[in-house]
Amino acid sequence: MFCLHERKKQKQLKKKWARWSGLFTGQPVNDVKNYFGEKVALYYLWLGFYTKLLVPAAALGVVVFLYGLAFFNSNPLIMEVCQSSIIMCPRCDKRCVVWQLSDTCAYAKVSHLFDNEGTVAFAMCMAIWATLFLELWKRHRARHVSQWKVYDWCEEEEELILEIVNDPNCKPKQFRHSYLRSTLVLFLVTVMLMLIIGLAHALVVFRVVAAPLMSEGSWEFIRDHANTVAVMLGAVLHYLTMQIMTRVNRWVSLKLCDIEKTNSFAATERNFTVKMFTFQFFTLFSSLFYVAFFLGRINGHPGNYVRIAGWRLEECHPSGCLTDLFIQMAVIMLLKQTLNNIFEFIVPWLKSCLRRKTAKKLQRKCGHCYRKACRDEQGRIEPCDVCKLRHWLSNYHLAHTDAFSLFNEFLEMVVQFSFTTIFVAAFPLAPLLALINNIFEIRLDAIKMVRLERRLVPRKTNDIGVWTKVLEIIGVLAVIANGLVIGVSSDFIPRLVYRYRYGPCANGSTSTHCMQGYINDTLSTAYVRHQAVRTDFIPDQMITGGFNVTQCSYRDYRSDEDYNLTSQFWLVLAVRFAFVILFEHVVVVCKFIAAWFVPNNPIQVKNDRLHDKLDRLKEELRESKRSKTTDV
Repeated sequence: MFCLHERKKQKQLKKKWARWSGLFTGQPVNDVKNYFGEKVALYYLWLGFYTKLLVPAAALGVVVFLYGLAFFNSNPLIMEVCQSSIIMCPRCDKRCVVWQLSDTCAYAKVSHLFDNEGTVAFAMCMAIWATLFLELWKRHRARHVSQWKVYDWCEEEEELILEIVNDPNCKPKQFRHSYLRSTLVLFLVTVMLMLIIGLAHALVVFRVVAAPLMSEGSWEFIRDHANTVAVMLGAVLHYLTMQIMTRVNRWVSLKLCDIEKTNSFAATERNFTVKMFTFQFFTLFSSLFYVAFFLGRINGHPGNYVRIAGWRLEECHPSGCLTDLFIQMAVIMLLKQTLNNIFEFIVPWLKSCLRRKTAKKLQRKCGHCYRKACRDEQGRIEPCDVCKLRHWLSNYHLAHTDAFSLFNEFLEMVVQFSFTTIFVAAFPLAPLLALINNIFEIRLDAIKMVRLERRLVPRKTNDIGVWTKVLEIIGVLAVIANGLVIGVSSDFIPRLVYRYRYGPCANGSTSTHCMQGYINDTLSTAYVRHQAVRTDFIPDQMITGGFNVTQCSYRDYRSDEDYNLTSQFWLVLAVRFAFVILFEHVVVVCKFIAAWFVPNNPIQVKNDRLHDKLDRLKEELRESKRSKTTDV
């Protein structure tokens, strides 16, 4: 089901809005509302407001990035890695050999760009930003829906009115609840989530297997950076998995909605949105959660490595694990945004070009119209039947649209919002990438809707629906995830503990930098003379520069004698948990204060609604008095 494009209004929108030359111009939201309806207008209103609010977030992210860049060459931690003579243990079984810590100087520099003191403040600011964005959006929405006179509109009443129009004697669909159906849906959702998590585990296995295989490759660059290349290939494979699972998730969500048998389209749309987003969230973030919270923490130590099907689990770089998370996020975000936008525009454009030829052939069979009145651009005169048929054919051969066409656009942007807030501590440039993408996304969607697709059936609404709740949940998850990333994944806490407890400054020394010796402090030593270590490392692995190595270092807080965890490990762990609890409580309090400080509705809107209610009540009272007078 679709509507025909109105030539006059379509031409106006093409001139004002649906053109690439208007990238940095405003949006005619009222014109969009009059042509596509309130639902489409609210999407563009939300997207435009979200893009504007990304500007301060992107600027802050760039400042944090530049802060890390300013100390790129003078940071003592980077200098310690680059000038180190420490020999590290092999990264994998059999194929890998011992390596110099100084060989990963470039990796240490990149790590410091995204794992520095500014990251903590940035993560806290982004959590508060997410709350302010939602509260300010509610005000922005209230102002516009009040102007459009749909503030108190109800979707369920609208559907009932349509049913009455079609059948005056219709009966409403009764609300039904079946515990059997609910149990079945819950079971199927659980099975689907387990399948998605299983795919994330498959990606982990791929990386575990790929790293050692590439470490013995013929290309020197890949051999020297096997772990980094494995992370990037894993991210690309993750992106391909996402594209496939998006279609599977959509099909499963629709089938689950069929099982539930809701009583209205609005309820079906809400249930579909929740299920689809849940599946997409697990598809997108399962692998990222592994990289953020499990990579390098469950791999064991020399003499007692953890293996999957005989393959040793990955390890973190001595400079920290946050760079792996950054690489994963950067690859996925760049691929997803770039390729999705290209295909989103190119596919409808190619279809439009191909179908235009078919439409022109059919239009020739309709004949030609020679009435000058039909060429009136103002649309003041009714066109003839030939012109109507030709116009209908040109609309029919545009790209197909349906009730879920707008859902796809919302899903894409809400997923991007997730990337911009969750794990943003590992990727401060995420808001900047989102801002650049959205500037083009607004025009791309406008050109697609106005020029390349059939006109959507206008639908009335006064909100973006269940997406508001989804965004609020993402805001809460962002607080939890960023607190865990800083407290657990980054080296912020170990560096803090070293500075004030174990470093040179802890003893009152002022002649050296407080972080001098930190990298060496985070490393433990494995001796080949231990029987368990000899079983993990074969003699060929312990040769470097023609000399046999009798000991090597690895990242952990363990005793050199019995490989038990040291007291420093437990102190760092306790401070990590204390920081996570403190960070989350402080940020949650700040979020509540921000939500309280910014009212959902502007005062002007509240006063306008108050006057409308007063006028309506007065009118009802007058009508009541007239009816009583008439009865008397």
